[in-house]
Amino acid sequence: MALLDARTDVEVVQLLHPPVADWHAHLPGAHAVLCWLERMDQAALALAPKLKVVSRMGVGFDTVDIAACTARRIPVMVANGSNDLSVAEHAMMLLLAIARQAVDVDRHVKDGGWVPPGMSMVDLAGRTALVVGYGRIGVRVARYLKAFHMKVMVLDPFFSPQRIAADGFVAARSLHAALAEADVVTLHCPLRPDTRHLMDEAAFAALKPGALLVNTARGPIVKQEALVEALQSGRLRGAGLDVLEIEPATTGNPLLSLPNVVISPHNAASTAEGMERMACITVQNILDALDGKPDPSMMVNPEILRG
Repeated sequence: MALLDARTDVEVVQLLHPPVADWHAHLPGAHAVLCWLERMDQAALALAPKLKVVSRMGVGFDTVDIAACTARRIPVMVANGSNDLSVAEHAMMLLLAIARQAVDVDRHVKDGGWVPPGMSMVDLAGRTALVVGYGRIGVRVARYLKAFHMKVMVLDPFFSPQRIAADGFVAARSLHAALAEADVVTLHCPLRPDTRHLMDEAAFAALKPGALLVNTARGPIVKQEALVEALQSGRLRGAGLDVLEIEPATTGNPLLSLPNVVISPHNAASTAEGMERMACITVQNILDALDGKPDPSMMVNPEILRG
């Protein structure tokens, strides 16, 4: 807000978790929008003829119709570099929580018990991890896993095997081949048509029995029915989830009752430091775009700057 308040040429209208109708009602006069969970889809864009920039509070952009914005030459900005540290640390927290059954043990002790019956913890050292997605978050997580003395495989078609090897990791040939070797799978890829339900029945069938899964990326990357079956059958030892296919979680979601699942409410990036970084970058992205100099490294659609 200090960045915005310093600009006398910018009028700010704040909507706190607005209903869709309220969100849409304010779009006709907007030159810029700063959105979090609000959708900038065809319906919203049609109501915003003056729009010059869409800036997301975060690094994901699946709530924005990128093709429609690009057609109108509207920069779509994300807060790259703001949350990778926070999310990577959160991914490690979830992994350790399920490897050591931390939530169940804590609950058992606080309920008056001591060592829970049937407790089965595992070490990370000496095991093999698969990092799916090698962006800023994936890179950090791969380094953290290596620090735990794990063999780290990386799967990302946008990075060459030579680059991955130079960083000290093993480039995976294919998803299913890598899953057969993995004791830990941690997801850090964006949600795109080719990654939706990347972890489906076939993927879990290919997975090494007794593996651990962490998802801090997007819920629909994992097919929930297949995940539940893998957890119930024991194919998957445990899952640490910051995201779900349907959010917020509904009361009938079977994941909520499974003992080998730890869930956080899509808040991996929400540390005090992470939120401050994200807020400042998100606002600066708006001001840069309104000034006619959007930062290409923060743009989802930098191709609109050419020509």
